[in-house]
Amino acid sequence: MKIPKRIAQIVINSLKGGVVPRVGLPYITVGRETEINALLHDVDIIAEGGASFRFIVGKYGSGKSFLLQTIRSYVMDRNFVVVDADLSPERRLQGTKGQGLATYKELIRNMSTKTRPEGGALTLILDRWISGVQTLTASETDYETNTPEFCMLVEKKIHEVINSLNELVHGFDFAKLLTIYYRAYMEGNDEGKAKVVKWFRGEYTNKTEAKSELGVNIVITDDDWYEYIKLFACFLKQAGYSGLLILIDELVNIYKIPNSITRQYNYEKILTMYNDTLQGKAQYLGIIMGGTPQCIEDTRRGVYSYEALRSRLAEGRFGREGAKDMLAPVIKLTPLTYEEMLVLIEKLAEIHAVLFDYERKFTEEELVGFIKIEFGRIGADTNITPREVIRDFIELLNIICQNPHLNMTELLQSEGFEYTKAIPEGSEEATEQEYAEFEL
Repeated sequence: MKIPKRIAQIVINSLKGGVVPRVGLPYITVGRETEINALLHDVDIIAEGGASFRFIVGKYGSGKSFLLQTIRSYVMDRNFVVVDADLSPERRLQGTKGQGLATYKELIRNMSTKTRPEGGALTLILDRWISGVQTLTASETDYETNTPEFCMLVEKKIHEVINSLNELVHGFDFAKLLTIYYRAYMEGNDEGKAKVVKWFRGEYTNKTEAKSELGVNIVITDDDWYEYIKLFACFLKQAGYSGLLILIDELVNIYKIPNSITRQYNYEKILTMYNDTLQGKAQYLGIIMGGTPQCIEDTRRGVYSYEALRSRLAEGRFGREGAKDMLAPVIKLTPLTYEEMLVLIEKLAEIHAVLFDYERKFTEEELVGFIKIEFGRIGADTNITPREVIRDFIELLNIICQNPHLNMTELLQSEGFEYTKAIPEGSEEATEQEYAEFEL
């Protein structure tokens, strides 16, 4: 496998720590073809001016975040802008103490493009927009680029983009900020540009501060941040991108909110987003949220506790194992098969060998043996997740790399791995283990 060592290190270290790497995913993507194809179908619709909303549902460690980051890589290659954020006690969709605005700030901070995949692409996008307009104008006129006539033509095209936003909610103020940024760009006023970027990032605390520095009497708040996301989606299309994709993970943090009224307000915000995307009130915008089955399906505290959402999202009567509707708003992740897990650990073994400059000395039979042991645990059929298998396998690779005299077969047959081996059902040992688990 040809993979840069920098990428290999990020992949191995991230997976060993139980988190999804933000780069290098194509090297380790296995399975999920059906889910990826369904989401990429949405992407095609978004690029044509539509909108979409999906939930990715799966247990902790089942691959939700991995799928989100995989889609992130795919759509950036298709000239999309991606913003992503994990919800937390301080970051919600709606709040009274800045929690909604905190989510907006995180989304904008993580704004990414193909040329800036690590985030922080807002200034790059704004500068590229103006530069693109200048290039287009230069191709349509004989005026020299430094003449007043040329500048007038550029400004005319800039205003065409800006005027197209005026009809949207808060569009006038958004357009005014773009105008201020354009003038600062033309004047070489970096301080003026920085103030506009600060406003777009939601960092002005009150209207007085924004008025004194920019002359605008409005700031982004907990209540209206989503309206500005919709504005960004339309602007990005005008700026030459295919659209905007929002990825929001850890939806369980809304489920954990103790106050039922606060939870309902957050679910109401989700309903607003859902309705906007399906009713055509949003354009060039895709939203994908990730959560556990409990935080979605619990009718007491989860998303389904909000009846308007439950009635829209609940699964129909015809879906069954092996015949799921992948165009439904909720995509439930099924476990990876043994074969897919085997392919995944083979990829990881190659990446590990590249990173630490050694030649693989274990066979495919040994890898199969590792998978059999991992899936031989009691309850593995329903409880084991890719995260656990990956973490165990990387630990195994690290030990073998640091102790060249050991081999995989010896380690798998050692006492340290005995606990993972399947215990024959009905045996005395099995009965004792079941009793011990009951006691726990």
